Amino acid sequence: MAQPTIDQIKALRERTQAGIMDCKKALIESDCDLDKACDYLREKGIVKAASKANRIAAEGLVSVLIKEDKAIIAEVNCETDFVSSGDKFHELTAGVMNVIDEKNPANIDELRAATSPLFVDATVAMGEKMDVRRYEVKTLNAGEHAYSYLHMGGKIGVLVILDKEDAELGKHLGMHIAANAPLYMDLDSIPAADRERELSVAKAEVADDPKLQGKPDSVKDMIVSKKVEKTLSKDCLTLQAYLLDESKTVGEALKAMGVKLISFTRYKVAEGIAE
Repeated sequence: MAQPTIDQIKALRERTQAGIMDCKKALIESDCDLDKACDYLREKGIVKAASKANRIAAEGLVSVLIKEDKAIIAEVNCETDFVSSGDKFHELTAGVMNVIDEKNPANIDELRAATSPLFVDATVAMGEKMDVRRYEVKTLNAGEHAYSYLHMGGKIGVLVILDKEDAELGKHLGMHIAANAPLYMDLDSIPAADRERELSVAKAEVADDPKLQGKPDSVKDMIVSKKVEKTLSKDCLTLQAYLLDESKTVGEALKAMGVKLISFTRYKVAEGIAE
């Protein structure tokens, strides 16, 4: 078979908006005939998928797959709630989870490349832009147990890893995390950049407060520190009032049960896209 030139690949890409590797393959399969290569891409559905690339996919599902040695959480998107609730989209999501499990992609670009055939076929079948937006794989060490909780049929998904086997607690923590949307495990786990951002906001608020203008700098610094801790504490899981017993924080409840929360991940469909 003839090998396509760069100019031929470029010409086909300009006509179809398909990816470079897809264009190259189409030209090889079509003996470098541009028209036949276009037809090849249309038949494969690649052109149809590429034509939807700039549309917004703000619906979808969060899925969790738990194995003996690892746990996977991923968000797969489409354009409408109607499609996301259908069997074909659920099959697509399951296929994506299997690819993550079997191929262990190093990053989202590798995952998208590995799942490209799935998404091309799904776009042809369902007629919408679809994408895998994000994923995370957690390795389970000896003695660690993973649990999941899906809210609203997968619009919010939570993955929880504990140091003890307790399915009921895993479910309850998942419910709490889904409802309260914590960003951090505790104050010590807050990234420096997030802390600095809140510190800047608090300093500006104190500087602009007429009631504090005559206060010593030491007092202002103390007020700033308390503001930052109060704001960030609301987003710390272990400091939140536990959903099933609001007389305790999550941290206090876990300590009373003798269980350690290793990690948690919470995905909400289209978070940061639709909001």
